[in-house]
Amino acid sequence: MHRTFVRCRRLFTGLEDAARADQTLVVEDGLFTHVGPTAAAPTPVEGDRMLDAGDNLVLPGLVDAHTHIVFGNARGEEDIDFWGTPEFRALRGLFFAQRVLAAGYTSIVVPGDAGNCSISVRDAINAGLFTGPRIAASSNVIANRHSLNDWFPEHVGTPDYVTGRLCTTPTAQIEEVRRQAKAGVDVIKIAMDGAHFREDGTHIAAFTQEEIGAMVAEAHRLGKKVVTHAYGKEAVLYAARAGVDVINHAFFADDECIDAMLKSGSHVSPTLTFLRNNVEFGQGHEPTAGSGYQAMQRRVIEVAKRTLTRMRQAGVPFMTGSDSGFAVTPYGEWHAREIEILVDWLGFTPAQALRAATSVSARAMPRGGTLGAIDPGRRADFIFVAGDPLADVGVLQRPGSVTAVHIGGVPVAVEARRYDPYKVTHLSSLKWTDVYTRDRAIELGLWQTGAP
Repeated sequence: MHRTFVRCRRLFTGLEDAARADQTLVVEDGLFTHVGPTAAAPTPVEGDRMLDAGDNLVLPGLVDAHTHIVFGNARGEEDIDFWGTPEFRALRGLFFAQRVLAAGYTSIVVPGDAGNCSISVRDAINAGLFTGPRIAASSNVIANRHSLNDWFPEHVGTPDYVTGRLCTTPTAQIEEVRRQAKAGVDVIKIAMDGAHFREDGTHIAAFTQEEIGAMVAEAHRLGKKVVTHAYGKEAVLYAARAGVDVINHAFFADDECIDAMLKSGSHVSPTLTFLRNNVEFGQGHEPTAGSGYQAMQRRVIEVAKRTLTRMRQAGVPFMTGSDSGFAVTPYGEWHAREIEILVDWLGFTPAQALRAATSVSARAMPRGGTLGAIDPGRRADFIFVAGDPLADVGVLQRPGSVTAVHIGGVPVAVEARRYDPYKVTHLSSLKWTDVYTRDRAIELGLWQTGAP
């Protein structure tokens, strides 16, 4: 078996705070077998491949712990659940996986999906039929009455083909965990937040402590990881007490929640990129602005900054997720913005944020201990980056900054191909995003009173 030697003038392993100088990596059979000073590297033999990273920084392939690979850059829940068949969603997911990989993300977690879509994408990539990132696949989000993913009104219900799977009894909840395990998921997502609030404004969790505890215990018994959507204190606390592996968001957690997370070992994936993009990119004519949604997210961000900073200071481990797959977080564009947010908003150093995006986020993947770092025995997933993200993590958002991507030591030439959104996602009959009353037309400068 021939080896690949990678000469690195600068190397970030994903396990340390500083870059190493003058290092050589040796890759054999898809794994790192040597990581160390060039002077101590094995001697190449005939047939070995030599690769020089030049002035690029070499670092582990990045990991996005929150990417909805088959949503198709959706504008709303109907785009996700109604207008594309499951078969088309899976094929579309294969296409968009290429854009994620081109951005330097060699592993992604799909927290919630419909049917077997992301499972099919994962299996096609693993079979070598298509190039793509490593995928931790899921199936339907386990939902309760009034929780996230119980989107539609009662006269519509929750059809089998939509992302949510309504499970209103403990028996149904455990049965759904077992169904998904049989289908071959890597992770199971539970929608812990509800749409109801107490008089003091706090969220009411969608599941009881006993319900979430039973689902997590069964998922772990079957060897599956569990992630939750949880904004509110009660949802975060119940999830942490149950030993959920990854708690998404956790914006309204308090010290009791933080203590429970530290005790259980739960990780947090804030996924603030979605909120930040909504606030910064949402134009005045967008429904998010007119409905008050954008203003609400501004308020949530301010609370989240304080909450998550306390969480970091307490030692809760952070993962990075972008919530890619929506119109405001399109694939391949904003994944690394979450790394910037950890630095800009939550007080991480660049090295800490990069570790969160590599070796820590890799823990959400199947056999995550074999991923996310450049270390002997780990899978040889690594990228070359022009610039120095250890000085400025914003480098990762610059077009063309990722100059090479390797999975299992094999270079992958991935083109971020263009696509027509009106044939990919914009499949509904929606024709307007505003109501053009006379007052609105005047406000937009489109019409003047008394004009001919």
